[in-house]
Amino acid sequence: MEKKTSKIITVVIVSIVVLLLLIAGISYFYVKSELDAKSPDSDKKVIVEIPNGVSSKQIAELLENKDVISSARIFSFYVKYNNSNLKAGNYQLSPSMSVDQIVSKIQSGKTVPPEKLVIPEGYTVDQIASRIAEFEPKLSKKAVLKTMDDPAFVKEMIAKYPDMLSKKVLHKSVLHPLEGYLYPATYEFKQTHPTAEQIIEEMLKATSVKITDYAPQLKKQKKSVQAFLTMSSIIEKEATQNTDRAKIASVFYNRIKVKMPLQTDPTVLYALGKHKTRTYYKDLEVDSPYNTYKNTGLPPGPISNSGVTSMEAALHPAKTDYLYFLANSKTHKVYFSKTLEEHNALKEKHISQGN
Repeated sequence: MEKKTSKIITVVIVSIVVLLLLIAGISYFYVKSELDAKSPDSDKKVIVEIPNGVSSKQIAELLENKDVISSARIFSFYVKYNNSNLKAGNYQLSPSMSVDQIVSKIQSGKTVPPEKLVIPEGYTVDQIASRIAEFEPKLSKKAVLKTMDDPAFVKEMIAKYPDMLSKKVLHKSVLHPLEGYLYPATYEFKQTHPTAEQIIEEMLKATSVKITDYAPQLKKQKKSVQAFLTMSSIIEKEATQNTDRAKIASVFYNRIKVKMPLQTDPTVLYALGKHKTRTYYKDLEVDSPYNTYKNTGLPPGPISNSGVTSMEAALHPAKTDYLYFLANSKTHKVYFSKTLEEHNALKEKHISQGN
């Protein structure tokens, strides 16, 4: 009886071991197949943009959606197991590449120029110049900025677009003459290697179209294009939600009406030429016509480009009595008030305690 029991146990154990080995073998070949090239004979080339700040899991899903890899899950495990440091950028990949080859390429940082030039809302000329240099490798950021600020080129653009650009953009108080005039959009070029002048003018054309649309309203409101784009750029930098922009615009217009300084931090940061998440009291002392804590009214020119929503808010502000607003950095909710007392109470409740 004991021998029979022992024999049964042995058979069971052997069966389990064989099953485990079988599973392990199947798992090995499955994983190996998922790590191999999805389509070894494919001649397909795919440009994949890896954004800044995304996780390896998000990158894996992006690659799977682009049909470059077979399994996002296996890719994520591979990256995690090898402690791979994947870098943001645009990469030319192919389904004929193995996971190891794809990871190596994204680790190397050997990027390719993007197929399209994408300029987001709220970008300054400095940021736009960086994007242009990434898009067109033959151009450096320094060279693009030099073209943007070249008085001869700017005068040529003033002559071409007189209804949009005026000599005011070349005033000595304006840091960058074309700031705010380079429209946020996605651009494609027929030229293989467009020049800085061609790229910049394409953006100016796009802004010119919007200005033509708004011309009757600007004339009715007696607003210059420079003042209009300056206000819309400030709204663009201050707004956290589309629904807040008309109210934010009302605060700035109400302040101008009663000759209160705008006291908006983005103008101070623009004057400093820095990208900071927080403005300190010492920053507010910067000696610049862009410092809206020291000067009343609008700064000499725009502080960034702006999108349609901010432009609409600059033209059609909400009708309010608000003179103050603040935004909770965690919830992104904006609170408006009519008096300094109300503003300080909201600040104590939503900023001092809430953050």
